[in-house]
Amino acid sequence: MRILGIDPGLAIVGWAIVDFDKDLNPQPVDYGAIITDKGLNVSTRLKEIYEDMNEIVDKFKPEVCGVETLLFYNNAKTAISVGEARGIVLLVLEDHGLPIYDFTPLQVKDAVTGYGKADKKQVQENVKRFCNLDSIPKPDDAADALAVAIATSRVA
Repeated sequence: MRILGIDPGLAIVGWAIVDFDKDLNPQPVDYGAIITDKGLNVSTRLKEIYEDMNEIVDKFKPEVCGVETLLFYNNAKTAISVGEARGIVLLVLEDHGLPIYDFTPLQVKDAVTGYGKADKKQVQENVKRFCNLDSIPKPDDAADALAVAIATSRVA
């Protein structure tokens, strides 16, 4: 099964394509981040996310997608723009007919570490170990996207 994991944001959208065997062992195919320039207006940044997400889905042809949900932001303006970016991601996935699974950060942490309140470093170390990687993926958003893909494999 090929899963696309997404950690949405306006500045950075982390993404990961991971293949899973019948025993749910992850084999990362590719991962990275869509980074938008904060000097651009929001609509331009959203268009860039839309185009790049379409390229990723078209290139890797995932079967299922997991997306981290938004819980809380101290800054309402940030929350709105991240929500808009997440909406663009969901639109692309829906346009491609992909099944979408939503996960809270707590659910992702629990799936990867067994503890929903694990710290970021523990999640990253477990992602590195599960995926047999030499180092923790960078940027952090890509590591988070790998964690979302692993969480998705547990329910898809």
